[in-house]
Amino acid sequence: QVQLVESGGGLVQAGGSLRLSCAASGNIFSIEAADWYRQAPGKQRELVASITSGGSTNYADSVKGRFTISRDNAKNRVYLQMNSLKPDDTAVYYCNAVVKVGSYTYSYWGQGTQVTVSS
Repeated sequence: QVQLVESGGGLVQAGGSLRLSCAASGNIFSIEAADWYRQAPGKQRELVASITSGGSTNYADSVKGRFTISRDNAKNRVYLQMNSLKPDDTAVYYCNAVVKVGSYTYSYWGQGTQVTVSS
């Protein structure tokens, strides 16, 4: 059974920082690619940042220059460093990862972690 577990969310003042972590556990070989999404109340889930198996990254325009996605292959973890946070960044943040299990790859979602930015 493969699980993705996010952590690191919380309440922070505008201008502050948080670091989210997404840990993959279970009988996996590696995380291939991963994304961070977020969903604010009453809004659709949106893609925030992506990282490929080769380490290439991509960001939503709204977070460019403030957020950084990274990975630790040895620990099967993906991170999202969030700096200069704004109230508009308030949302539940979800990790989505393509995980290699044996000879196959599967996509998994974490349960989400709440980020609240106060003004």
